[in-house]
Amino acid sequence: MNWHLLTLSETSRLLNTTPTGITPTTASERLIEYGKNQIVDKKKKTVLRMLLHQLTDFMILILIAVAIISGFIGDLVDTIIILAIIFINAIIGFTQEFRAEKAMEALKKMTPNNARVIREGNTFEIPSADLVPGDVVLLEAGNRIPADIRFFETHQIKVDESTLTGESHNTEKNSEELTEGTYSLGDRINMGFKGTFITNGRGAAYVTATGMNTELGRIAKMIQIEEIATPLQKRLNAFGKRLSIVILFICIVIFAVGRLRGEAVLTMLLTSISLAVAAIPEALPALVTVALAFGAKRLSKSNALIRKLPAVETLGSVTYICSDKTGTLTLNQMSVQEVYEIPNIKTKSVLFKTKPLLIAMALNNDVATETNGKWLGDSTETALVEYAFNKNTEKFELEKKLPRIAELPFDSTRKCMTTLHQTETGIMVITKGAVDILSAKLAENQKSLIPELELKTNEMAEKGYRIIGYAVKEIMALPKTLNADTIEFSLSFIGFAAMLDPPREEAKKAVSECKQAGIIPIMITGDHQLTARKIAKQLGIITSEEDMVMEGSELEILSEKQFENSVEKIRVYARVNPEQKLKIVKALQAKGQFVAMTGDGVNDAPALKNADIGIAMGINGTEVAKEAAHMILLDDNFATIVIAVKHGRRIFDNILKFIKYTMTSNSGEIWAIFLAPFFGLPIPLLAVHILWINLVTDGLPGLALASEPSEADIMERPPRNPKQHIFAERMAIHILWVGFLMGSVTLGIQAWAIESGISHWQTMAFTVLCFSQMGHVMAIRSDKESLFKIGILSNKPLLGALAVTIALQMMLIYTPLFNSVFKTQPLTIYELTITLLASSIVFWAVEIEKWMIRRNKY
Repeated sequence: MNWHLLTLSETSRLLNTTPTGITPTTASERLIEYGKNQIVDKKKKTVLRMLLHQLTDFMILILIAVAIISGFIGDLVDTIIILAIIFINAIIGFTQEFRAEKAMEALKKMTPNNARVIREGNTFEIPSADLVPGDVVLLEAGNRIPADIRFFETHQIKVDESTLTGESHNTEKNSEELTEGTYSLGDRINMGFKGTFITNGRGAAYVTATGMNTELGRIAKMIQIEEIATPLQKRLNAFGKRLSIVILFICIVIFAVGRLRGEAVLTMLLTSISLAVAAIPEALPALVTVALAFGAKRLSKSNALIRKLPAVETLGSVTYICSDKTGTLTLNQMSVQEVYEIPNIKTKSVLFKTKPLLIAMALNNDVATETNGKWLGDSTETALVEYAFNKNTEKFELEKKLPRIAELPFDSTRKCMTTLHQTETGIMVITKGAVDILSAKLAENQKSLIPELELKTNEMAEKGYRIIGYAVKEIMALPKTLNADTIEFSLSFIGFAAMLDPPREEAKKAVSECKQAGIIPIMITGDHQLTARKIAKQLGIITSEEDMVMEGSELEILSEKQFENSVEKIRVYARVNPEQKLKIVKALQAKGQFVAMTGDGVNDAPALKNADIGIAMGINGTEVAKEAAHMILLDDNFATIVIAVKHGRRIFDNILKFIKYTMTSNSGEIWAIFLAPFFGLPIPLLAVHILWINLVTDGLPGLALASEPSEADIMERPPRNPKQHIFAERMAIHILWVGFLMGSVTLGIQAWAIESGISHWQTMAFTVLCFSQMGHVMAIRSDKESLFKIGILSNKPLLGALAVTIALQMMLIYTPLFNSVFKTQPLTIYELTITLLASSIVFWAVEIEKWMIRRNKY
């Protein structure tokens, strides 16, 4: 349907709708008919694809081949066990990938995405997925267009359609039908398309298409989105490839030495390949994805919604948090505390003579009401309307007498908003904005008021109040060109409202936690410098004379180099344009800082995108800001950012612990098998033993490390350097020496058992290696603190995993069926005691290492 060629009356007739919207009943019927307004993701992994993915790894395929050959030669039991372990391993891998996929789907569904609609004359805010053709949507700057639409009312509305058309300039829209012809999407100036953004003005439109029937849906059918790996995954993938080469070389050496010692070809082949399968950490990147995805899911419960997975791992690196004041550091519960009115305002309109300031407060805004009477709109505007309402000046009654006929919407460059209203004598222009902005627009006969206005404004600002000024003028007719230059000049100031938005109590504590964690909080606001300084002192952001406050006008004239020299001393930015946030981000990054930046408006998007972590507001944020951000605050609360940083540090800590545990376990197995021939000892482990350790001992306790609580000093240590290698800070040394110790203890027990004439020495060596890893996982729960200080019971999932692992190992030792399958033999109480004592050596060695770290001896 060529909606752009139809008149508005034809459009509404075909859609069976009106400017007052459809009924809720009709909406429900159409939702069933047309389906949800969603883009269907075609590239969804199937269960079969995920399952096959677990079995297509090169080393696994080789192991399957060798196991089958083993079966043909005659060792059927080994073949069955190896294939069973591979299958169980595949099921576990599939479960992890399936859970990760589901977790990511759940996160996508949580992204807040609402639309304002009119149904039966009432304004509602509904999920955009529930929009249907014929719905009337209300749009303003910062909104993402939620469906394909036909405008029927526009007020200087501009749309960024670059996502569809590729054109960088914004398109101005109107509601007129186009003449007959062929038009590209960019030329259909009375239409809006799903996924594009309103950058200026406001308007109303009919929904013409939803979901996969939109232009965006048509494109979605033709493309597929690639998955993006996180920096940590990329590093682990690269490391895994390099390590694979080393391990394959070691396995070839082990095979060759075994053959020279007279070991059977098949035995050495199975042992070498099993060791390679166990030691090559091909599953680490996938497990990191699971940890990050579930970490993101946990963060959502703390009101921090992760949009881009790398943000979870980088949260712990933040050194600066640049936060908007209103609603984030403050409660966003504006209330008018005081008003100041200029007496004896001269006007031809009788209505305006009585209470001009209250009338201006009631009219100059975009506030609407819900069916329950609740104000709907910006918190500052609703507070002003509510104050006027309480003083018997009702917005909607006034609009009947003084209808709005035109407007100049607020934008961050002008920093004011103007509405034009028809009066009985002409047109009344009402302009709202900061007092210093309005002062520059006053008529000559009002210039004498400026010193007094500055005095009054400073007086209010020192109390921490936000000041909104009003100025008016009367004109006889609308100018041909409606813009700020033709309207916003020669104004008469009528007064201002002093408003208070108190600081959040939890924000004070969060600011203190930030400083303790080596993170510097920065406040950014459009408020007066004195107001900003007062709030910053109350929150603890400014604590000394060295903490600087800079205004946007000062920032404007500084060169990049000059700004970089002082940027680390500035704690508050006042009267700042959203565009200047990008300058702040770049200056801090140039000084090597890792920056988190908050934002909610259209013009915040570049800063959010360029920040190391862009944080959009979930309640008051525009769709443009949310799209550019890495993380969304569902409660718009600064304290939530700090909670997210703490969670992020914990998640990354636990990933590193998991890597340390897995790699050390692999290291122990390699040392044991590699060193055995050099000491004249037989191979201590069979292929099934290695695969069992890889499946059970490495798997269950390792995954339970994700539940490890955060360490006591997690918010007392400096941020982690994001460029730091994952094996830095003693980890590589730990993996090598603890792995060597595990291998040595295993070989020591093997040698002692052989020397003592104990026939089941292999069972003892196998059990020592398993239980050494159990001791190791308990010891590395903290990098520095003793297990006995953090509490043995503080990670119950890990204790459960240990109990299951130990029970399974005992089943292998003492059950006849598993004795024959895994080539194990029951141990006597004496032998089991010796095995347990030897296994504890690793635990105590790591505890001593941590004690030495605490004593600064290592």
